[in-house]
Amino acid sequence: MFKYKFALKDHMKIHTDDRPFKCGVCDKMFKHKCALKVHMKIHTDDKPFKCEVCDKKFKRKCALQTHIMIHIDDKPFKCEVCGKLFKHKCALNTHFMIHTGKKPYKCEVCSKMFRESGTLMTHRKIHTGDKPFKCEICNQFFRHRSTLKIHMSIHTGDKPFKCEICYKMFTQRDNLKSHVLIHTGAKPFKCAICKKTFRLMVSLKKHTRIHSFQK
Repeated sequence: MFKYKFALKDHMKIHTDDRPFKCGVCDKMFKHKCALKVHMKIHTDDKPFKCEVCDKKFKRKCALQTHIMIHIDDKPFKCEVCGKLFKHKCALNTHFMIHTGKKPYKCEVCSKMFRESGTLMTHRKIHTGDKPFKCEICNQFFRHRSTLKIHMSIHTGDKPFKCEICYKMFTQRDNLKSHVLIHTGAKPFKCAICKKTFRLMVSLKKHTRIHSFQK
């Protein structure tokens, strides 16, 4: 069924050899006006379909879709400084700022500078207090999606962070980092009063209470 008479008339052309739309350049005939419009791009320099990877332009969408297959798993854009490869030119441009130290995105509140606009947007939530990411289990809100993902491991019991020395698993990366200090013997947290060092920040905090009682 067709809602409008013109839609039915247009559809009926499928079942006939009627091709009323003629190309003024090569005289090729078409059933539909839209098909003629697509065809006309052959005769012009108009290439409206652009590849987002290499910026190459195409006259037809199907030609672009075929071309894109070249870039699957392809990383044609190389950083001339470190040799790292990228799929997209914009990704290379962003990466290159690591070498130049350029940080074009500035927070209007605290003037902190950022390499990427996305990082700036995430940072702004510190000032607004915005916590858009909600845990559907306990209804707790988080500022960052990554923090929510880490939090979810509490409910799932998932322990994705593994110690490469003893293979112990942890729910959070910070817990793994603290654990690794057991193997290395490192004690990075130093008491400012007596210079005693500790493996964990919590141990240092506990220790500093001794000095507060001594006063």
